[in-house]
Amino acid sequence: MALKNSTTIRVRYADTDAMKVVNNGKYFEYFEVGRSELLRSLGLPYSEIEKQGILVAVVEAFAKYRKSARYDDLLTIEASVSETPVARIRFQYRIFDEGETEPIVEGYTVHSFLNEATGRPTRPPAMFVQVLQEAMNNSRGNNA
Repeated sequence: MALKNSTTIRVRYADTDAMKVVNNGKYFEYFEVGRSELLRSLGLPYSEIEKQGILVAVVEAFAKYRKSARYDDLLTIEASVSETPVARIRFQYRIFDEGETEPIVEGYTVHSFLNEATGRPTRPPAMFVQVLQEAMNNSRGNNA
């Protein structure tokens, strides 16, 4: 069962090109907003993870564009995670335009946990894994 969180944002003028269409690279920033808010909803903001001496680095990113978003559109970013991490964690994203049921963009990012002092890959903090496992177990119980 995946953990999901939805966040709403409005497309800023600065996010668009001369045709007022969202620049494709901005969707990765929107993914970051979704991911950050998902973790925050679990009580795991990046600042708490970093206090453990752990950095969470993007090692892979993918987006599939189906439709364009435009200046002033209201978008919902749905971020989810479906597995507790061992050495890496994968987040999935779907972005919807207001009132639409089909996503305009879908994608994912894969992140590696790094020891801040050495820059080397490491396991995620135990509290991070524990919080994710508990949330996933609670999610399963609520949807059974």
